Amino acid sequence: MIKIDLITGFLGAGKTTFLKKYAAWLMSRGQSIGILENDLGAVNVDMMLLKSLEGENCELEMISGGCDRETHRRRFRTKLIAMGMSGYDRVLVEPSGIYDTDEFFDALHEEPLDRWYEIGSVIAVVDAKLEPDLSETADYILASEAADAGCVLMSRIQEASEEEIRETAAHLNRALEKARCGRRLRLGEEILCKDWEALTDRDFEWIASCGFVPADYAKRDMGEKPPFDSLFFMKLPVTEQGLKQAVSRIFQDPDCGRVFRIKGFLKKEVPGKEQKESWSELNATPHETVIRPIKEGQEILIAIGEGLDRERIETYLQGGKNG
Repeated sequence: MIKIDLITGFLGAGKTTFLKKYAAWLMSRGQSIGILENDLGAVNVDMMLLKSLEGENCELEMISGGCDRETHRRRFRTKLIAMGMSGYDRVLVEPSGIYDTDEFFDALHEEPLDRWYEIGSVIAVVDAKLEPDLSETADYILASEAADAGCVLMSRIQEASEEEIRETAAHLNRALEKARCGRRLRLGEEILCKDWEALTDRDFEWIASCGFVPADYAKRDMGEKPPFDSLFFMKLPVTEQGLKQAVSRIFQDPDCGRVFRIKGFLKKEVPGKEQKESWSELNATPHETVIRPIKEGQEILIAIGEGLDRERIETYLQGGKNG
């Protein structure tokens, strides 16, 4: 049977960064893997960030967002059927940061998927500098992602103080309690706290074999509409410095709404005999803004959060052309 892992994590926690490291480790062990990506919108930014993994031992697949829940479940099942016939050793599923994990378990208990797949590891990525005052909805999603996880992997450990790490673990357990889940997670046991650059073969072996915990919690009806806003901005005339300044102002301005993450790509023209293009990737959370070169991209920025004001956010982004 094909082992299948689920890698969850709240918006901006670092799922894609971990996935790249985990996939590279699996391939270094001679495994053939398939990666299934899905996101909130029709344009999947994280899919493009994984392009460097594609090759003989790794294939990327995508489920487009922007559809109702039932349609999405059908697409998920159909994609897994197709991937089940591709001869992978392992399939890694990275959903959006507001995913209902029951969709994963329900699909894998249906025929023919129950005969082709064996659940491997359920991994929840949690930012060590977790925002302390998340909404009730955000806390519920955090709890639902961690409840069944065999491993909770803290990100950005090197940037967090010991007090912040302890508070994040306590916050996670409070969210589980509010969701009426009897499970409690412990630092150094179910919660792995380690700089990802220092992860060893032994760490990855534990992650790959951590399994999952069938924990119960009180389900909330999230409705057909996604609980968070997702705004798309195309072909904005911004400079790199202007974009950094605009993003900083957006996070600081409460009138923009509660922004959890801004991600996307920036195109730059390279002067020369022939007009060439270069691309940069933007990945921004309230804690940090990272812009780095990438081989290819698409002229799009995506803001994700609660109660977002499109016009106000766009005003800042449009102003970035003068940065």
